[in-house]
Amino acid sequence: MTPFIEQQQLLFSVIQDSEVTMQRPAVCHLPNEDLEILNSEYGKNMIKLLHIRRDGKKHCIKEVEACVHLRLDSVNEYSQGDNSAVIPTDTMKNTVIALAKCNGIETIEQFALDICNHFISSYCHVVYVKAYIQEAPWRRLEKDGVPHVHSFIFVPEGIRFCEVEQCQNGCPLVSSGIKDLKLKKTTQSGFEGFFRDKYTTLPETTDRVLSAELFCKWSYGKCQDIDFDWIWGIVHECILEAFSGPPECGEYSPSYQKTVNNIQKLILARVPQIEETEVILNNVHYFFVDLKKLGLTNEKEVRRCIKH
Repeated sequence: MTPFIEQQQLLFSVIQDSEVTMQRPAVCHLPNEDLEILNSEYGKNMIKLLHIRRDGKKHCIKEVEACVHLRLDSVNEYSQGDNSAVIPTDTMKNTVIALAKCNGIETIEQFALDICNHFISSYCHVVYVKAYIQEAPWRRLEKDGVPHVHSFIFVPEGIRFCEVEQCQNGCPLVSSGIKDLKLKKTTQSGFEGFFRDKYTTLPETTDRVLSAELFCKWSYGKCQDIDFDWIWGIVHECILEAFSGPPECGEYSPSYQKTVNNIQKLILARVPQIEETEVILNNVHYFFVDLKKLGLTNEKEVRRCIKH
């Protein structure tokens, strides 16, 4: 699911105070001067492309999906039906493709910065631009430790994404992230001591399966001289380390909330360039199955999965 809506967004608020008494469902017509357009962003979603960089026999690829949103310095297209300032979404699509050709895609963050800079610097009537990009997780194939020169495998270990926002005469704001990262540990997790009332039926436990789909987003302060690839790799390592604990014994998690907090603290401690983090763990519950009616004893080998 992409974060933007390709259809134009148009929100109104009523400026003039007035009472309208309605005896039955009716349409209330207000003069244009009594309305304020709150959000006039529009844009293009799902711009999908594959960029191939060829260094002799060795090929490097970036497959991305981009979304671009603009806000103009007027709303004449809404209020008057005047399209003279509107940059077509087809132009946005073509621009993204052309920038990939001309600039390449070293990182998705730099590509998003290039997109924002183009629209801000090329069109004086564009007052705001936002670019969202996510990257398909392709990894180079290896045979006996030797990397293949032009073959890759899709490895769904989470989706890398970024978002860049920039206003006219302002500095770009860069965020990076990872989503759809599936994590699981089979013990060293519990949930006890929680608040109870007459509607609480959940039993306490000190030994459960901890499983989740993770979303993590972080923002930078200044985005100058940032190695986006290196930071993304460090954040990925922090997530895995904080979730699992030491490899020989793990680390007990008393709740999803504590695990989320541990992940965020480790990220902020190891990467000073990161200013703020957001982490969401979507629960995937595995409940014990009583097999006595089947004449079997369940020694915690079999659990029933329920995703929330």
